[in-house]
Amino acid sequence: MSTQATPIHPAVRVGHIHLKVADLDRSLAFYRDALGFEVIADARHAGIDAVFLAAGDYHHHVAINTWESEGATPPPAGHTGLYHVAFVYPGRQELVKAVLRLRELGHVIEQYSDHGGSVAVYLDDPDGNGVELYYDRPRDAWRDADGRPVLRADHFPIDQLINGG
Repeated sequence: MSTQATPIHPAVRVGHIHLKVADLDRSLAFYRDALGFEVIADARHAGIDAVFLAAGDYHHHVAINTWESEGATPPPAGHTGLYHVAFVYPGRQELVKAVLRLRELGHVIEQYSDHGGSVAVYLDDPDGNGVELYYDRPRDAWRDADGRPVLRADHFPIDQLINGG
């Protein structure tokens, strides 16, 4: 017998991610320099191996630490853990800027996907954590004519994203 729990409040959002990384400087080069998050607090000056980053004036969206993971390797395939973290951009143009910046810095974007209600790109951070960068289409594109969520993963070439095709 299944019981329905009381639904979570609709204003609840994912506030931040906190990742165990092997090398703080290497991860900073990705999250700060490649993705553009701003360092809000670098706790290393206080002897704490952690850095907190944000987009805008939030206390932090991403935290990285080496408390249990300095010099570690990513978990092997076939194990549980983070599949990916997703960062939503305000629109196509901002996503394109992110993609061009990543390419310029030599990061490999593994996949470009049209999900119907959103358009996404996928890559890995330096520790093998999956990262999705995406923008949402207008809400009326999220559901089909029968009200069902549009769920697809149509791959497309980068030029389609960059040129708006």
